[in-house]
Amino acid sequence: MARLANCIVMMDEGIGRVGQIIPQMPAPEARMCRLMLMLGGIIEEQLEFKLKPHKLNHSEFLTLMILYSRPDGSSTPGELCEFTTQGATNMTRIANTLVKRGLITRGGSEDDRRRVLIRITPAGRRFVQKMLPPMFPQLGAMFAGFSATDKRQFDRLLRKLAGNLDQLSERRLP
Repeated sequence: MARLANCIVMMDEGIGRVGQIIPQMPAPEARMCRLMLMLGGIIEEQLEFKLKPHKLNHSEFLTLMILYSRPDGSSTPGELCEFTTQGATNMTRIANTLVKRGLITRGGSEDDRRRVLIRITPAGRRFVQKMLPPMFPQLGAMFAGFSATDKRQFDRLLRKLAGNLDQLSERRLP
């Protein structure tokens, strides 16, 4: 049996046993959370495998992609920390790595010299344009058998879950 399929069978059995011991456990919700964690881990492993030949890790790739996708190709370190869920220290390390490779620059804003801006370089843009397309077939294969309607519904449900998680996070804030 495939690795992931075996883990899912074990998860289902385990959640079933816990549900018998603690009947008030929300088994469907626990199952969905566990599935998302498992799938997220596998997706991240596959992404890291694809990034390794390019000497990038996931956080460096995400930072580069955020800059690539911005209209002006720039962002502040604080915005990048928020978008990548990285701390300031790790974002400094990420920026240092990408600067050394000539993929980004770090400097003062023209509008406010106190504000640091991180910008993708032309070499960084070329790098993304070269490395990204070979990743598309695997991305498509992950969703083989999903209709366009399935994808829209899945997207809608994930965004709904994200909204619920945002609300839970807001309740925890002092």
